[in-house]
Amino acid sequence: MIKYLFAIVSMFFALGAAAQDEYEYRMEIGAGAGVVSYEGDFNGNILKNMQPSASLILRRVLNPYMALKLDYTYGKLKGSSADVETWYPVLADDPVEFSNTLMDLGLSFEYNFWPYGTGREYRGAKRITPFVFLGVGGTYVKAVGGSVFTANVPLGLGVKYKIGKRLNLGLEWAAHFSLSDKLDGVADPYGIESTGLFKNTDCYSALKLTLTYSFMAKCKICNKDD
Repeated sequence: MIKYLFAIVSMFFALGAAAQDEYEYRMEIGAGAGVVSYEGDFNGNILKNMQPSASLILRRVLNPYMALKLDYTYGKLKGSSADVETWYPVLADDPVEFSNTLMDLGLSFEYNFWPYGTGREYRGAKRITPFVFLGVGGTYVKAVGGSVFTANVPLGLGVKYKIGKRLNLGLEWAAHFSLSDKLDGVADPYGIESTGLFKNTDCYSALKLTLTYSFMAKCKICNKDD
């Protein structure tokens, strides 16, 4: 009888020790690969002239529903005035062909539609969740006619899947609304001044697949915030 009692007590101590090894991870770091597509005066189709891109990602997990993400993306914007039917008087004798280098750095707030994580890390959490995000960023474009630096507002959606305790796979798409009409190297070909986020300004969309690694563990037993 004493042997059985000792075995039961030992089992409870083992479970307690295992519970203390359960962690929440407050940071993620990783990379992404995908495509970017220019949308402006010389292209209105987001599926046309898509160019490869690469990203570096750092995410601060605030809780199972929310996170802040810092994202650096490098790619190209490509387009041509021959792709549109609109006639531009200022370009009648000088058609535009461009393939401009793009660098984008942005900070965005993410909201998960349901708690994200493994069952061990969060009670009732999921391995997969859709999310939306909104942020602010800066865009630098190196063009033949000169360089442009402008602010942009990324707005997007995606889905995340936890493929391991520390590995996260994500797929996301975002539209980046810039404050400039010179990402293609030509400003206001309509002759109408561009202002704000939507009045004759250029933008671009980005579709990417990401892989991140979770780190900065927090003991769930020592610091409960559920």
